[in-house]
Amino acid sequence: MDVTSAAILLFLIMDPIGNLPVFLSLLREEPPHHRFWITVRELLFAYAVLLVFLFAGQGFLDVFSLQQESVSIAAGIVLFLIAVRMIFPPPRGGIMGETPPGGVFFVPMAVPLIAGPSTLATLLLMVRQDPSRFYDWFAAMTMAWAGTTVILLFGGVFYRLLRERGLIALERLMGMILVAISVQMVMNGVADFLDKAH
Repeated sequence: MDVTSAAILLFLIMDPIGNLPVFLSLLREEPPHHRFWITVRELLFAYAVLLVFLFAGQGFLDVFSLQQESVSIAAGIVLFLIAVRMIFPPPRGGIMGETPPGGVFFVPMAVPLIAGPSTLATLLLMVRQDPSRFYDWFAAMTMAWAGTTVILLFGGVFYRLLRERGLIALERLMGMILVAISVQMVMNGVADFLDKAH
């Protein structure tokens, strides 16, 4: 997987288009100038979490003696569940379910809407598959985060252009793509495990 492919994959998993209505809903009571800075703060929180997992991911896997195959299968399963919720969202609360009461701080905007379990698992898998390409994975993660940042910071513009139906259609399309990617990740993990077993 090259840097561009990895960046596109991470961007799809972060799902800024699908998260846009959730962000707008969470910030609707805030003054316009506060919305921008709250979004910037949450994006920086998310980037910090992604960096921690990128830098410490290999050590985390080593501590728990996790093999590449198990991480691939686990990441595929989590990604599949997220993708299914993108295609068939729950009646209320968006992809991630109900949001907690109170002011917005770290949860749910930074985690899990941007730096969610599927994004973190995919980063771990990339590092596990080829640790020597660390800077490639760093570049891919940063590119995906930057794309997400642009969409979420200018969410009002995108919402006016696409409207709710357009956002829903794009989210369904991304969900279908992620379903295929998640199945491939599971198949790769199973195939690698069977190869080692023989």
